[in-house]
Amino acid sequence: MTTTRASHKVSFGPARTVRLGLRRIVFEVRAYFRQGDSVFFTFLFPVLFLFIFAVAFSSSTFGPPSDEVTAAGYYLPAMLAAGLLLSGTQLLAIDIAMERSDGTLKRLGGMPLSPVSYFIGKLGQVLVTGVFQAALLLVIAAVFFGVALPTDPERWLTFTWVFLLGAITCGVLGIALSALPRSGRSATAVVIPIVLVLQFISGVFIPFDTLPEWLQNFAAIFPLKWIAQGMRSVFLPEVFADAEPGGSWQHQETLIALLIWLVVGLILARLTFRWIRRDA
Repeated sequence: MTTTRASHKVSFGPARTVRLGLRRIVFEVRAYFRQGDSVFFTFLFPVLFLFIFAVAFSSSTFGPPSDEVTAAGYYLPAMLAAGLLLSGTQLLAIDIAMERSDGTLKRLGGMPLSPVSYFIGKLGQVLVTGVFQAALLLVIAAVFFGVALPTDPERWLTFTWVFLLGAITCGVLGIALSALPRSGRSATAVVIPIVLVLQFISGVFIPFDTLPEWLQNFAAIFPLKWIAQGMRSVFLPEVFADAEPGGSWQHQETLIALLIWLVVGLILARLTFRWIRRDA
């Protein structure tokens, strides 16, 4: 009896949990790219909007004459930030809600798969698809629209930590948000309006400095504003920092805000995630 319990503990130890999670990443990424609608509305959506903004405002420039940038260069950081929100929060919130509704999570709950392994698979999917999406956006901006990418290693270091922390935070919040829809059918109706509003108030579609001060302060509560600001600090000239609320890029504040939301998301995900709904 004692031997059976010991072997059971070993078989479901941290090493096995991580190993199953890594296998789930491969499965989740393959499943993601087989869903045409998800690929379009999360993976290609920011690319499409970059094309739209670059073409629609092709005759316009942003910033002072000595440091002006094209529309493609100006909206590139915003689309990178939006991509993390779509591939992380929107996709996971809708997907997990649908998996819970159609019984997929119930079946997974009956298998030797811990929620941690499941989360690793989902967050790994966000990171992998996010890397591909960011690379596609950067290549299109540089090749098709002539956007000059940074050459300073420090800026790429900033990009790395903003991207990684932003992707994981958005993914964790997506897992937590998946508990809100009562069914898979209502998931898009619940999640997409939240994501859309955040993009409008966080400096994605509308220049952040043109928003009313009270709306800027409200947007600062949420992580997308800080991800977008962090991305702007990487790809826009230093003079653009003057237009930010604090007159600087506020890297320290960005780090703190994203870490806080990561912790909040982990707590909410831990409290709300279930293989089946409580009222099922």
